[in-house]
Amino acid sequence: MELNDNSLIAAIKAGDEASFRLLYRRHTPRLLQLVLRFIGGTVDDAEDVLQETWIAATAALDGFRHDATFRTWLTGIAINRCRALLRKRGRWTELGDDDSIAVARASLGAERIDLERAIALLPAGYRAVVVLHDIEGYTHEEIARLLGVATGTSKAQLFHARRALRAMLEPKHLPSIHDAASQRLAASSVRP
Repeated sequence: MELNDNSLIAAIKAGDEASFRLLYRRHTPRLLQLVLRFIGGTVDDAEDVLQETWIAATAALDGFRHDATFRTWLTGIAINRCRALLRKRGRWTELGDDDSIAVARASLGAERIDLERAIALLPAGYRAVVVLHDIEGYTHEEIARLLGVATGTSKAQLFHARRALRAMLEPKHLPSIHDAASQRLAASSVRP
């Protein structure tokens, strides 16, 4: 029988170390991916943030009120740790600051990049919302609570993030469908 998170938390509070290991193994793989995407950094940075997240979660576990799922609560702690790291390195801008899109586009160099790299190149605010919404599956209301912003800000940031991703992922050397249709129309209207 698999224990749910709440049962494991109760056991941890009673001093059961095996329950902590099970909870850790259950949530760490997803949390590591979230942190990697959120900070757009190295595995070493992500592992440091992950360790800080679990230390903070363990210290605050008595204060966990079950208002949200444990997954959401733990994600909130991880996001705060990610934001602290990005602020420390001068790479976190509050949501709404999109000046760094041009810098991300300029740093691409290649004609085409993969999605993970494109996400990593997004400004931190855009990256946060696209990772939480499109990858992790959080609603805009949950994202607003996790990031401390308005729901409308989350929606706007997702719109801008998706637009930036499309621009970064669009192959520059292939003509667009519109261009191809225009060329066919022009060719068909030329008379010999």
